[in-house]
Amino acid sequence: MEEDVKVLLIEDDVAAAEMYRLRLVADGYSVVIGHDGHEGLRMATDEAPDFIYLDLRLPGLDGFEVLERLRAGTATMHIPVIILTNYGEPELRERGLKLGALEFLVKSDTDPAELSESVERAVSPRALPSI
Repeated sequence: MEEDVKVLLIEDDVAAAEMYRLRLVADGYSVVIGHDGHEGLRMATDEAPDFIYLDLRLPGLDGFEVLERLRAGTATMHIPVIILTNYGEPELRERGLKLGALEFLVKSDTDPAELSESVERAVSPRALPSI
């Protein structure tokens, strides 16, 4: 694992965000948190993360709108994004993947220890799109 991998967690649930942050920091990642869609988008540009975890239900802009804007921005289009949400409906999963998410994880089915595995898969050289 690279020691300088920065993860942006866009999550409005403060307790969940802290739980995920603690786990990722323990695994050696640098973590920044955006607590709503607008803040998350700003941080994606300002912080230049290597990876983003994105919730769907967010104040301001929902996760789908955030993902669309990330993919449309030249500074953010290349950043790997995994949706991490409470909602597992197939149509939501399909929409997220079509919009460019690498994976779609349901929080209740995802152990916090699995988060680092997702980051490693996403930031490995073969997972990144060629530009």
